[in-house]
Amino acid sequence: MIELWGLFIASFAAATLLPGGSEVILVGLYLKGNEPAVSLWLVATLGNTLGAVVTVWMGRVVARSRPPKPKHAWQLRWHLRLQKHGSPILLMSWLPLVGDGLCLLAGWLRLNWRGVLLFITLGKALRYLLVLLLATPWG
Repeated sequence: MIELWGLFIASFAAATLLPGGSEVILVGLYLKGNEPAVSLWLVATLGNTLGAVVTVWMGRVVARSRPPKPKHAWQLRWHLRLQKHGSPILLMSWLPLVGDGLCLLAGWLRLNWRGVLLFITLGKALRYLLVLLLATPWG
């Protein structure tokens, strides 16, 4: 049980603006074999999703003092992409560095919470599923 809490904390921290790599912990626990793969997958997905939600919330807090009016070309590009694609672009929220920025921008642009939560969760769940599948010994 303590291992699952450790995985949760690592997954949560990895999804915030803090650095971290929860995949290594996930694979280590999976190969150790003390916990069912489904439990590891669910805990990692939940922790990482909640961490991303914190980043979205931070974006909403920033939007209060700095409304979404891009001043730089890169800000305008991401602003237009998020407005064009909306919440589905958050399927990429699992990407290192880019994902944190997408979550922050989603909050800053005040995207719909349901869509944000759905696509962040789906992206995180698929990533951890792929990590577990790649770690599975096939032979």
